[in-house]
Amino acid sequence: MQNKFLLIGIALFSLTACKTTSLQVASVQTQKNISINQDLKADEDFAQFIEPYTEKLNREMNQKISYTQVDLTKEGNNSNLGNLLADYTFDGANIWAKANLNKSIDAALINIGGIRTTIGKGDILLKNVFEVMPFENEVIIVKFKGSDLQGLFDYYAKNQKNNPVSHLYIETNDGTLSKSLINGNSINPNQDYYIATSDYLALGGDNMKFFAMGESIPTGIKLRDLFIEYFKKNQQINPKEEVRLNFIGKK
Repeated sequence: MQNKFLLIGIALFSLTACKTTSLQVASVQTQKNISINQDLKADEDFAQFIEPYTEKLNREMNQKISYTQVDLTKEGNNSNLGNLLADYTFDGANIWAKANLNKSIDAALINIGGIRTTIGKGDILLKNVFEVMPFENEVIIVKFKGSDLQGLFDYYAKNQKNNPVSHLYIETNDGTLSKSLINGNSINPNQDYYIATSDYLALGGDNMKFFAMGESIPTGIKLRDLFIEYFKKNQQINPKEEVRLNFIGKK
């Protein structure tokens, strides 16, 4: 699989590096179909050509960046991996907002579908983070008026989906919103709130249309780069076991 991505990368590099020219098809001739199966032999010359790149890629991807004493999973309404990555999103966005907006982040929200796999107990390798987050999503900060945040809480009440949050507490009872807190406080309708998320969600992904009520502020930070940075900063991962989404009576 790694070779597959490497080949695609080399092909894209070759295409972008070449001078743009006008191409014309001189003729098209029907050729014999070639079945792609185990009988198809690899191109040995090409395999030798990409071998040093493959070895370099493997060395980089197999480097240890952290360690976890427990399995980091995405299961349950308050998964330890979900909470951890939501906190990393909050922390990274908060540093950026203080430096660039002179503001603090109030909460963060990511989607569980964007976390593609789990991380097993033991060493955390660089490739594990690429497997967890294979997308090129950017951190976006959305500025809301408190009076416009109701859509966020209504979304969770309606869907009762375990999309991870940080510095938020959302409680529902039989599908009805019963409590909504930011940093342990009720929402002030006249206050401005800054919510960190991904560009995918800020644009309405996963049907999160409520983000359209706010003002999106790009940070230029890639979520995966942020996660890698924080795993490297924290050589011993101790995920928080904390109830942030409390769906009482969820069927």
